[in-house]
Amino acid sequence: MNKINIGWINGLIGVIIFAGSMPATRLAVADFSPEFLTGARATIAAIFGLICLIMLKQQLPRPHQYKSLLIVALTVVIGFPLLTAFALQSISAARSLVFVALLPLCTAIFSVLRAGENPSLKFWLFTLLGSSFVIIFMLNNDSTNLISQGDLYMIAAIIACGFGYAEGGYLSKTLGGWQVICWALSLALPFMLIFSLYYIPHNWGDISYSAYAGLFYVSTFSMLIGFFFWYKGLAMGGIAKVGQIQLIQPFFGLMLCAIILNETVSFNMVLVSIAVIICVICAKKFA
Repeated sequence: MNKINIGWINGLIGVIIFAGSMPATRLAVADFSPEFLTGARATIAAIFGLICLIMLKQQLPRPHQYKSLLIVALTVVIGFPLLTAFALQSISAARSLVFVALLPLCTAIFSVLRAGENPSLKFWLFTLLGSSFVIIFMLNNDSTNLISQGDLYMIAAIIACGFGYAEGGYLSKTLGGWQVICWALSLALPFMLIFSLYYIPHNWGDISYSAYAGLFYVSTFSMLIGFFFWYKGLAMGGIAKVGQIQLIQPFFGLMLCAIILNETVSFNMVLVSIAVIICVICAKKFA
């Protein structure tokens, strides 16, 4: 098995893990504030990350790598979790997942700007086609407003995440996939610990078990374990190319929303998810 295929396998595992992020966040924000959830998930993940770094005796990053680590910390450790938590207070997890299908386009754009990658024209055509299905879905929603506040939060979250994915994938080539997220979490730990303590719930007795389960998942899987596979996949298979696997994330996520949250998954959501899956297959072929 060649390096690119191994990269795709790692990327797929990462995407499957990330597919549970929106449903888990939806469970958590039912009882936790977005601010506390963001700080707590990063703090918990950072503690586990530090243990990994210490136990495996990892050397400190080189001085020039701290800029990239700071970008990863600001985007995928702080930005994306906080913005999605705000979004999921007003929109369903199922709806938020359709926006995630815009991530491949965003990641590919930043991979060109940051990593100097140069995907083929056909690759861009299928990437844009998959993203256009999501945009059409957005503009044809049945809400009172054309685009809701939750939608705007999700768009901002996707831009931040795409930047963080590209930067982290680029840095993983020299620092290592799991090391990138562990060091980024460690860098953000002092701030996120204070942040979580400031917004700590006043009455823990009002917190449901499902909210705790959501916090556990986003802290250990979404914020840490998923990135072990994801950044390794981006580094081995190419940021723009492997990034296309994110197009199938809504498909897995929608199934989880229906099973775990009992949310209504509309026919249009399923249709968009199937369409983007076809696009990711074609994008991989012409990458």
